Amino acid sequence: MHSRRTLLKGLALAAAASAVPLPAFAATDHVPPLRQMRGMWIASVVNINWPSKQGLSADEQKAEYLAWLDLAVERKLNSVFVQIRPTADAFWPSPFEPWSHWLTGTQGQDPGYDPLGFAVAETHKRGLAFHAWFNPYRVSMQADPAQLHPDHPGRKHPDWILPFGGKLYYNPGMPEVRKFCQDAMLDALARYDIDGLHFDDYFYPTNSTAFDDSAAFAQHGGGFPDLATWRRHNVDLMVSEMQQRVREVKPETAWGISPSGIWRNKGTDPLGSDTNGGQSYDNLHADTRGWVQKGWLDYIAPQLYWYIGQPPADYSKLVPWWSDVADGTGTLLWIGQAAYKAGDPAQAPEWQDPAELSDHLTLNRDHPQIGGDIWYNANDLRADRIGSISTAVNDHYTRPALAPVLPRLANGRPPRKPVLAYALRRHGGVEVRAVAAGRDEPFQFAVFRFPRRASASGFRDARHLVAVLPGDRQVRWRDADGRRGDHYYVVAVDRANRTSEPSNGFRVI
Repeated sequence: MHSRRTLLKGLALAAAASAVPLPAFAATDHVPPLRQMRGMWIASVVNINWPSKQGLSADEQKAEYLAWLDLAVERKLNSVFVQIRPTADAFWPSPFEPWSHWLTGTQGQDPGYDPLGFAVAETHKRGLAFHAWFNPYRVSMQADPAQLHPDHPGRKHPDWILPFGGKLYYNPGMPEVRKFCQDAMLDALARYDIDGLHFDDYFYPTNSTAFDDSAAFAQHGGGFPDLATWRRHNVDLMVSEMQQRVREVKPETAWGISPSGIWRNKGTDPLGSDTNGGQSYDNLHADTRGWVQKGWLDYIAPQLYWYIGQPPADYSKLVPWWSDVADGTGTLLWIGQAAYKAGDPAQAPEWQDPAELSDHLTLNRDHPQIGGDIWYNANDLRADRIGSISTAVNDHYTRPALAPVLPRLANGRPPRKPVLAYALRRHGGVEVRAVAAGRDEPFQFAVFRFPRRASASGFRDARHLVAVLPGDRQVRWRDADGRRGDHYYVVAVDRANRTSEPSNGFRVI
């Protein structure tokens, strides 16, 4: 373990020491990718992130959300994953479920504006992607159905909900419940301009009969050898049906799940990882490996919330395992990173090392199947305890990055090539003006700067990418590092992250 960690730290220090203005990358250096998921989770349940507490005014809630977007830009991210249905309630005026009480403190109370509509619009204004994060089955963080809003589906259909562990859940074994949950979530997809539909890692809350779905099993479990197999089948149906329905409603939406990081341990199943932790296949009835192998997801983002060398579940063993699972499937692989553990005094000594998270991303480079990371959670990206987040950002986000293109969308119609109107020396750098071509407004403009005329290969990675700007009919941007003789080009990017041909070049004189 120690030799591997020493090597990783050496690589990180070497990368930091070699950081100089463009062009800065020798052939032997790591080539920054043009496309990389850089996301963060913004949680609403129990007011973890946004809103920070119940009962804030609409203006206060809006200000808090804008501050989270400012943080995302500061940390050089390109995507946010925002929890908008945390407990079978809604952050938008849903015809299916009541307003979330995490907004106002009272379930069903109108917050005075449309939080989802506001969040999506403001996210896109900054050129960031908005992934709508849903919890599929959780109904309440308390176990008394009488505390639900009188019009809540759980009150109208008491047979739909089950108590467990001091909480309430929809019963995944009832077909009408599964369809209702899908309808409730797809309402947001149909009505709002969201970029992704995202599930977290909560499915069945236990692998025991203490979650009493015996009546549903008696009615619907015929032909299954046991309760666990039937439960897995129910979750499989939710996942596979959601894929079909997402593509019917809005086919360019990214559909994915961030499951618990261990599918099964090798000691249980020879196909499992070399770990000894909680198994999502058995404990949550979530066949996460199967979903990837069967092509039911656009991406999977396993929560690998362990340090390198951790005995029960070693990050450096789980990364190659998940890479092998995703390899060749067409399912993108992003890694959920435990920002919340770094610098927490209650965590192990390894999490007190500011380089731990940076080391994770360095290790990921050895596995080309990994297309980026999502950080949990937003509070911890802001707190940056012991400098762990700024270390990772400075080591690995030295260039901007476009979000990944889903393989199934890669051959779609790309955006029109923009026009670079000028690149002129101004006080404090070079001002670049780009103009969109055609009727469609780009989602983003990617600005490239080269020391000489560019070849086609120069646009395949981010070595010369200097800015990703929110789209508009035209944009102006000042490059403080621009110099006489530099060559500029601009590429248009659409909402599926497809790119145009490069614009005309412009040499600064």
